[in-house]
Amino acid sequence: MSQTSLAAPQPSPTADPDTAPAVLARASGVTRRYGDHTALDAVDFEIRRGELLGLLGPNGAGKSTLVSLLTGLKQVTSGRCELFGGDPRRPENRLRIGVTPQETGLPETLRVAEVVDFVAAHYPDPVDRGELLDRFGLSDLARRQTGGMSGGEKRRLAVALAFVGRPELVFLDEPTTGLDVESRKALWDRVADFHAEGGTILLTSHYLEEIEALAERVVVLGRGRVLADDTVGAIRGLVRVHRVSLTAGDLPKLPGVVAEHREDGRVHLMTGDPDQLVRELVRRDVAFSGLEVRPTSLEEAFLTITGS
Repeated sequence: MSQTSLAAPQPSPTADPDTAPAVLARASGVTRRYGDHTALDAVDFEIRRGELLGLLGPNGAGKSTLVSLLTGLKQVTSGRCELFGGDPRRPENRLRIGVTPQETGLPETLRVAEVVDFVAAHYPDPVDRGELLDRFGLSDLARRQTGGMSGGEKRRLAVALAFVGRPELVFLDEPTTGLDVESRKALWDRVADFHAEGGTILLTSHYLEEIEALAERVVVLGRGRVLADDTVGAIRGLVRVHRVSLTAGDLPKLPGVVAEHREDGRVHLMTGDPDQLVRELVRRDVAFSGLEVRPTSLEEAFLTITGS
């Protein structure tokens, strides 16, 4: 397989900071309203060169709205959005990005190769069609009309199109929706390859294991506001909760337990002090087996932060 880069050439360390900013996209005090509904409320946000940033939030949190503003598809109600230091709506700035929106419509009568060629014609130095299709496992579908593709195949093509123009910055809004496990893992590899080549990525996802596997920094949106902005580990640490799992019968009321549920014959206890909880189980002579203690997953931290 060819190792041609999908990313645009990166500026040298001595490049003029005015032409090679450390921050590629920024929202400053951005509010976006739809009638009486406030989708984003005074949001401050930035994407730094070379990072792989995960954007998390429940439905309606404002993730897709933020992506639309930063890519020039929508305008702010108040505040300011910048892309490469300028207006996101300017063509010269938009040529430097790749985007896979949450929903993509493909012309059903065009073949896959024709769709790639059409998109590539908009860029001065597009990735070779064969290389792109090979990278995303679409070579065997080159002559297939998009109307005859499965939902997962269409999604893979939509993601591949984001990389046609050798972008510096790629926005992937729920990129693996509808993909099976094998296709999802393969796409993760392509995203990681692009990042390793120097590309910058904003990834939104409901698959929280995706963010854990790929992202270095995580921003959590909720109710149109930024609730947290830090590393994956730090986001977990914000809630300071561990999961204590064991097999046991009825349990007495235990101090420090913030949540409890049973699943497949085991009881799962959420607590901020797992050591104290285990000592209390022993002190009260509770019969149990199969004890497991681990930090919260990103999903558990996310649900706690957002109050979902």
